Amino acid sequence: MSKRHERFLRATMPAADLVFNLARRLTPAQADAEDLVQETYARAWAAWIDGRRPRKAAPWLATICLNLGRDRLRRTATHAETFWQPTFDPPGQADVENEAVNRSMVEAALRRLPEEQRLAVILMDLCGFTAAEVAIVVGSPRGTVLARVHRGRKKLAQAVQEVKSRAPRS
Repeated sequence: MSKRHERFLRATMPAADLVFNLARRLTPAQADAEDLVQETYARAWAAWIDGRRPRKAAPWLATICLNLGRDRLRRTATHAETFWQPTFDPPGQADVENEAVNRSMVEAALRRLPEEQRLAVILMDLCGFTAAEVAIVVGSPRGTVLARVHRGRKKLAQAVQEVKSRAPRS
């Protein structure tokens, strides 16, 4: 393995889980997410070889992943709802049924947010990026990102309440 390849792996592999989690939330199936991660790393490697190396690998890889996901959306989907189906890791709590219901409510509510707000909430709250990193990823000012997250969280809370109120009681 070359030194350049080792440096690339050392810089980018700590962000692999983050990239996979982002890809998983951007695609409807795990296999699609795995393909998106692989394509993300292939593009990152090509850029690395060309000398385009980032200061921070995680936001750089997230930007590549997001752009590739948007490209896939443009190529394959006629409506954004078919692409933006956030998913979550399996619940680890004892009450699996209630956890599944709660997660499905959040997923349904998240799908109802405008794309900019949904993306900001996913990147900050689910992927753990800072507002400054999200700003780099989405190409918007930090203040705009903070406003989108604030509005998105408020709408998400309202949407979860609406979904809860419509859910059948057992």
